[in-house]
Amino acid sequence: MIYYEYPFNESVRTMLRLERLFTRLALLVPRETATDHHYALATLFEIMDVTSRTDFKAELLQELARQRQIFEGYRGNPSISEAALNLAVDRIVGSHDRLAATAGRPEQALAGNEWLMAVRSRIHIPGGTCEFDLPGYFAWQQEPTQKRRGDLLRWVGVLDPLAEALEVNLGLLRESGIKQMAPFRNGLFQLNLGGSRPLQLARLEIDPGSQLVPEISGNRVLLAIRLTRADAEGRLRAMNDSLQLPLTLCA
Repeated sequence: MIYYEYPFNESVRTMLRLERLFTRLALLVPRETATDHHYALATLFEIMDVTSRTDFKAELLQELARQRQIFEGYRGNPSISEAALNLAVDRIVGSHDRLAATAGRPEQALAGNEWLMAVRSRIHIPGGTCEFDLPGYFAWQQEPTQKRRGDLLRWVGVLDPLAEALEVNLGLLRESGIKQMAPFRNGLFQLNLGGSRPLQLARLEIDPGSQLVPEISGNRVLLAIRLTRADAEGRLRAMNDSLQLPLTLCA
């Protein structure tokens, strides 16, 4: 199944963007070519751009502390497994403590590397990292794969506590969701959210064989999903199908 996720606030939106970037980074670093490692660096800089806009570290720490408080409230509940609860709390506490132990913002340690910042200043310029612009970077690209990969792992390792806290937060959010079958009439589904707990994330499951593409919009009071399908030129056309699709609402 393909999962289309829609965030209802800016904090979750940022978390999803960072998750996508960390996933891409995890795919590129183990590869061998200099081109792959070039785009791994570009992805690392994108992560730095996102985290530097707000104090994202503080937001994650606050959310982990809130999640711990919620889980601790389940102590003594006869319908809750104490062993499973302990594992969940230990995971939350561990990721919180490792992130809190990092000095300042995670990306600041990388910002102090002059070589990295020289590459960062030109990597988004079309063709801006040619050998006549950045000979030092060009020389690094000629290094053996193990040398380049080792450098990348060292730089990415600075952000590991942030990536772990992000994974824990999003995992808890997704696991909190309640799945239902969303009925679409003439390709449209609408849900009135008034009176319910504020939603943070909606997850719609699509069978890739259906070739459906959902256009999702939402706010505090309404969630709307319209089904489309791409034509021969890739333009999305509204569908009039009536069907049911699995939808998970996470609050």
